[in-house]
Amino acid sequence: MLGAEGKPQVILKHIARPSPSVGCVALNVDLLEFFLLAPNDHDHHRKWAIQSVGLRWYVLFVTIRVVLAEDNALLREGITRLISSDAEFELVGVGSDYPELIDLITTHEPDVVVTDIRMPPTGTDEGIRAAAWLRENRPKVGVVVLSQYTAPAYALALLEDGSAGRAYLLKERVAGASELSRAIRIVAEGGSVIDPLVVDELVKARSHRPKSDLDWLTPRETEILSEMAQGKSNGAIAKSLGVSERAVEKHSNSIFAKFGLSEEHDLNRRVKAVLVYLGGNAGG
Repeated sequence: MLGAEGKPQVILKHIARPSPSVGCVALNVDLLEFFLLAPNDHDHHRKWAIQSVGLRWYVLFVTIRVVLAEDNALLREGITRLISSDAEFELVGVGSDYPELIDLITTHEPDVVVTDIRMPPTGTDEGIRAAAWLRENRPKVGVVVLSQYTAPAYALALLEDGSAGRAYLLKERVAGASELSRAIRIVAEGGSVIDPLVVDELVKARSHRPKSDLDWLTPRETEILSEMAQGKSNGAIAKSLGVSERAVEKHSNSIFAKFGLSEEHDLNRRVKAVLVYLGGNAGG
């Protein structure tokens, strides 16, 4: 069917992305051509797909599937409204704790996860742990961590395995939809966003030598070192903290690297790391 002046008819359709892992294969990838809108458009992250069937062209709008996790009911409702108000996002699941978040991810296969930094069951670093889990199990999924902490340790822990597809925003600065929406779009494309106040703290941390080697550790690393100081094995530490033994080993290696013990034999560096921990606490 031809439109005005014999030109192909253009039909706009709003669709959800079939799956972040297979892109738009379900729409017949041989007939699709992806492109970004011109830079002078109000949002150059918006994605479209063009499909030609005979003389009829279909412009398909691809949404970003989002899962949200926040334990505070009031904040959860507010963030839900912010995300749902943007036609480019599809909020496919909302949870309030770490186990529920992982379940929502495996069930709905989102493109982006927006998560609180601290949630049940431990109320420590569930958001960081979720980001680490995703890096290992769903590397293409972007993560926006919402936090009330400007402490560099949290941001560094989030970026430990790379900054691609990661955002760290302060809750107090996400009152409006624009900042959160921008972060979701950027991490969906593999980019990164760090709140300017957190960047300031990171710069300050680099320009001032820590009072103790312990100051370089993230909250989770401090927990693991504390357990190590009690003479526990990696397996026992994993059971105590509710994490995998592989995660304990990874954090332990990070501790050793920060203490300059990477080249030591395992037993020696565990002993020396514990001595640093005990000495730091005795000095405090």
